Amino acid sequence: MGAQKQRKLLPAGTAAPDFRLARLEGGQVAEGEASLAELLAGGPVLLVFFKITCPVCQMTLPFLERLHAAGATRVFGISQNDAHDTRQFLRHFGLSFPMLLDSEDDGFPASNDYGISSVPTMYRIDPNGTIDEVIEGWLKTDMERLGALRPDDNVPAWKAG
Repeated sequence: MGAQKQRKLLPAGTAAPDFRLARLEGGQVAEGEASLAELLAGGPVLLVFFKITCPVCQMTLPFLERLHAAGATRVFGISQNDAHDTRQFLRHFGLSFPMLLDSEDDGFPASNDYGISSVPTMYRIDPNGTIDEVIEGWLKTDMERLGALRPDDNVPAWKAG
């Protein structure tokens, strides 16, 4: 996201704002969009706001792929980039979890509603639409708690988003 005034992240315990964003499926922009309400119909979700040029995002998202692949957590990426660049990022990092596009052309509506000022930022949202947890940047203990790390992963304890 472009440099604007510092936003305040929505805290745990508050209602997650609904959104309607374009889907990126199978490497193509899919027909239609997805709303938070539709995502939550299948249970709790982990929303991951990211930008493809962010080094911490590049480090984090492959670990979140493990959660998705194991079926342990329903992960949804929310890219602040266009479909073409996001598609290349997915291929490069071997990501298969569902992606939504939070378009700069539309003014980053979801990112703004969630108070995103740095990426990666993750929101775990319960099926009732309440924010359970907010994770900004990389903290090894957060990733361990999510179940994204293995004992032999040699990763830093902290990286700013």
